[in-house]
Amino acid sequence: MSEQHTSAPRQSHSGGPPSREGRPGSGPGGGSGPRRGKRQYFRKKKVCRFCVERVDFIDYKKAEMLQPFVQDRGKIMPRRMTGTCSRHQRWLGVAIKRARNIALLPFSTEL
Repeated sequence: MSEQHTSAPRQSHSGGPPSREGRPGSGPGGGSGPRRGKRQYFRKKKVCRFCVERVDFIDYKKAEMLQPFVQDRGKIMPRRMTGTCSRHQRWLGVAIKRARNIALLPFSTEL
Protein backbone atom coordinates (compact mmCIF):
# COMPACT_ATOMS: atom_id res chain seq x y z
CA MET A 1 0.00 0.00 0.00
CA SER A 2 1.15 3.38 -0.75
CA GLU A 3 0.96 5.91 1.96
CA GLN A 4 -0.36 9.20 0.93
CA HIS A 5 0.50 11.98 3.22
CA THR A 6 -1.98 14.77 3.06
CA SER A 7 -1.15 17.65 5.26
CA ALA A 8 -3.12 20.72 5.86
CA PRO A 9 -1.51 23.95 4.78
CA ARG A 10 0.66 25.17 7.61
CA GLN A 11 0.64 28.72 8.88
CA SER A 12 4.10 30.15 8.95
CA HIS A 13 5.21 31.30 12.35
CA SER A 14 8.43 33.20 12.76
CA GLY A 15 8.87 32.23 16.40
CA GLY A 16 8.89 35.84 17.64
CA PRO A 17 6.56 37.45 20.13
CA PRO A 18 2.87 37.64 19.27
CA SER A 19 1.57 40.60 17.30
CA ARG A 20 0.86 43.77 19.28
CA GLU A 21 -1.70 45.21 16.94
CA GLY A 22 -4.55 46.99 18.65
CA ARG A 23 -2.64 47.67 21.86
CA PRO A 24 -2.16 51.27 23.03
CA GLY A 25 1.24 52.70 22.18
CA SER A 26 1.90 50.20 19.38
CA GLY A 27 1.66 52.77 16.62
CA PRO A 28 4.46 53.90 14.36
CA GLY A 29 6.35 55.37 17.32
CA GLY A 30 6.73 51.99 18.97
CA GLY A 31 5.30 53.09 22.30
CA SER A 32 7.94 55.69 23.04
CA GLY A 33 5.40 58.54 23.26
CA PRO A 34 3.65 59.82 26.39
CA ARG A 35 1.25 57.49 28.11
CA ARG A 36 -2.43 57.95 27.72
CA GLY A 37 -4.12 59.91 30.47
CA LYS A 38 -0.95 61.71 31.54
CA ARG A 39 -0.79 65.40 30.76
CA GLN A 40 2.55 66.96 30.11
CA TYR A 41 3.41 69.93 32.33
CA PHE A 42 4.14 73.07 30.36
CA ARG A 43 5.54 75.98 32.31
CA LYS A 44 4.73 79.42 30.97
CA LYS A 45 7.76 81.69 30.62
CA LYS A 46 7.61 84.42 33.26
CA VAL A 47 8.29 87.96 32.14
CA CYS A 48 9.48 90.91 34.17
CA ARG A 49 6.53 93.10 35.13
CA PHE A 50 8.73 96.19 35.27
CA CYS A 51 10.23 95.58 31.80
CA VAL A 52 6.75 95.15 30.30
CA GLU A 53 5.57 98.43 31.87
CA ARG A 54 8.90 100.09 30.97
CA VAL A 55 9.56 101.23 34.54
CA ASP A 56 12.88 103.07 34.80
CA PHE A 57 12.77 103.62 38.57
CA ILE A 58 11.10 101.59 41.33
CA ASP A 59 9.78 104.09 43.88
CA TYR A 60 10.13 102.93 47.49
CA LYS A 61 7.27 105.25 48.55
CA LYS A 62 4.70 103.18 46.61
CA ALA A 63 4.16 100.42 49.17
CA GLU A 64 1.14 99.02 47.34
CA MET A 65 3.37 98.32 44.32
CA LEU A 66 6.05 96.64 46.47
CA GLN A 67 3.67 94.54 48.58
CA PRO A 68 3.20 91.67 46.04
CA PHE A 69 6.98 91.10 46.07
CA VAL A 70 7.12 90.59 49.85
CA GLN A 71 6.03 87.32 51.46
CA ASP A 72 3.66 87.21 54.44
CA ARG A 73 6.62 86.74 56.77
CA GLY A 74 8.33 89.85 55.41
CA LYS A 75 10.88 88.15 53.14
CA ILE A 76 11.62 89.42 49.64
CA MET A 77 10.39 86.94 47.03
CA PRO A 78 13.08 85.48 44.74
CA ARG A 79 13.33 86.07 40.99
CA ARG A 80 12.36 82.50 40.11
CA MET A 81 8.97 83.01 41.78
CA THR A 82 8.18 86.55 40.61
CA GLY A 83 9.78 86.47 37.15
CA THR A 84 11.53 89.82 37.48
CA CYS A 85 14.79 90.34 35.63
CA SER A 86 18.06 90.66 37.54
CA ARG A 87 18.31 94.44 37.13
CA HIS A 88 14.81 95.10 38.44
CA GLN A 89 15.22 92.53 41.21
CA ARG A 90 18.20 94.51 42.52
CA TRP A 91 16.23 97.76 42.33
CA LEU A 92 13.27 96.05 43.98
CA GLY A 93 15.43 94.84 46.89
CA VAL A 94 16.77 98.34 47.49
CA ALA A 95 13.27 99.86 47.33
CA ILE A 96 11.82 97.28 49.75
CA LYS A 97 14.65 97.85 52.23
CA ARG A 98 14.15 101.62 52.07
CA ALA A 99 10.39 101.22 52.53
CA ARG A 100 11.04 99.03 55.60
CA ASN A 101 13.31 101.66 57.13
CA ILE A 102 10.63 104.34 56.99
CA ALA A 103 7.94 101.89 58.17
CA LEU A 104 5.97 101.58 54.93
CA LEU A 105 6.58 97.82 54.89
CA PRO A 106 7.08 95.49 57.86
CA PHE A 107 10.42 93.84 58.57
CA SER A 108 8.58 90.73 59.71
CA THR A 109 5.23 89.67 61.14
CA GLU A 110 4.47 88.61 64.68
CA LEU A 111 3.98 84.92 65.21
